[in-house]
Amino acid sequence: MINPMQKLLENALGQMQADMQEAMAELEETKLEGTSGGGVVKVTVNGLGEIFDIQIAPEAVDPEDVEMLQDLVCSAVREALSRSAEARKERLMAAMPLGQLGINLPGLF
Repeated sequence: MINPMQKLLENALGQMQADMQEAMAELEETKLEGTSGGGVVKVTVNGLGEIFDIQIAPEAVDPEDVEMLQDLVCSAVREALSRSAEARKERLMAAMPLGQLGINLPGLF
């Protein structure tokens, strides 16, 4: 016979796993953007940190200053990935029981 407490824990674990899978699916579809140089470089990522698009305005391309373009691309990628990490942290915390109670455990995500 299954202990009622064990059954309760199994149900809670199953629900948490379902919530986490739903959160990951939502993050995969979430699009976030990082920009640099006043918007001349734009990088689009999803909530999992996967890069989908990099757009570079023609005025950002200067054959005499390739290093500047490289810096702009790196800056936009860093911003997009930072936004992705923050969205992932928020969404996954919301899917966890402690997160639903407003309890944040530093270093969890």
